[in-house]
Amino acid sequence: MKRNIAALIFIFICTSIAWMILGGVTTARTHEQDTKLKAAVGQLWGTVQMQYAPYIYFQTKEWTTFKTVRGSETIEETRVETTDHPVTLEGSDIDVDFKLEHRKKGLLWYSVYGITFQGTYAISNHTGQRRLFYFEYAFPTTDGIYDNFSLSIDGNRVREFKPVAGRIVEAIDIEPDQVKKVTITYESQGMDEWWYIFGSGVSQIRNFGLTMTTDFDKVDFSQNSVSPTEKVKLDKGWQLSWQYDDLISGIQINLAMPQKVNPGPFVSKVTFFAPISLFLFFFLIFIITALKDVKVHPMNFFFVASAYFSFHLLLAYLADHVDIHISLLISSAVSIFLVISYMRIVAGTKFAFLETGISQFVYLVLFSYTFFLTGYTGLAITVLCIITLFIVMQLTAKIDWQEQFSKKK
Repeated sequence: MKRNIAALIFIFICTSIAWMILGGVTTARTHEQDTKLKAAVGQLWGTVQMQYAPYIYFQTKEWTTFKTVRGSETIEETRVETTDHPVTLEGSDIDVDFKLEHRKKGLLWYSVYGITFQGTYAISNHTGQRRLFYFEYAFPTTDGIYDNFSLSIDGNRVREFKPVAGRIVEAIDIEPDQVKKVTITYESQGMDEWWYIFGSGVSQIRNFGLTMTTDFDKVDFSQNSVSPTEKVKLDKGWQLSWQYDDLISGIQINLAMPQKVNPGPFVSKVTFFAPISLFLFFFLIFIITALKDVKVHPMNFFFVASAYFSFHLLLAYLADHVDIHISLLISSAVSIFLVISYMRIVAGTKFAFLETGISQFVYLVLFSYTFFLTGYTGLAITVLCIITLFIVMQLTAKIDWQEQFSKKK
């Protein structure tokens, strides 16, 4: 028995090395394609959009006299120094509507979205005198497309403006204690994520309201972002709201689009975790053969391991051409057929279909499907390991292991 165990360990290590190589090749192929294709999709549909809050400021000018001595002559020069004074927005009322669409480029899926943006910003003059305020608006990305773009001041649309370096600066004359509202609207396209940035570092936000409407159910938020203060389920999608009266924070607002399962990363994960699957399968089958005194040589385990490996090898290349679910079913059927048809000759039909077939279905097929359960894969694998341990402990509780290990000394 000791020699058999040593042989099984050797087979397991060799198969695991083969899986690591296959997983590395699959990961490299995926990374190479993603690097090329993501840039192409970004040119067609846009990239991650980061909408910054407008920057409001007024300017003061100060005349300073400088004296310069040149030889025996003293020259006086007067210079004008302009200073910008940032102003906090009096209020923000923003509505954003998202329409999600998954686009396939080459062999990869990308989450692109259409966005309709409308933001109304209130500017108040608390300086005690009439001033010219500057409203500086930055586009989410300089490479984007903005259809039906509009900038209005108190309902009056600004007809002529010239964006410079992805920004628009509009001068607004405001009387003391007067409030003026500036409205920005546009339609655009982006990919993967959308951000609303209050400002660099810690920012003060007054009377802020942002409402997102999505046409998809699965919503997520990235790190360094704040969750919505209210969520309302719609017939199709969500209405997410952020409402703040007076907030000081360095956290931003974000929405991450749901991702469709990409064949490359999925196959890589399944392949890298395959040694756990094979270990559980070998462990259970070895115990069952010992209990039922079924003679299975280590060479038989070698061919079973090869059939196991064929599942991941076929899946890695079939997923490039067929839907990932169909590829998984075909690869599972081929691998199970190889094992059952082989073990039927080695140990009989009953053992091949019941013990071997069911075990392979659980530890190969169901094990692989757990990777569709995003966020629950680790828990599912842990539960499977515990159940396997429980079954084996119950089956072997009365075995005299001293006798078992000395049988073929």
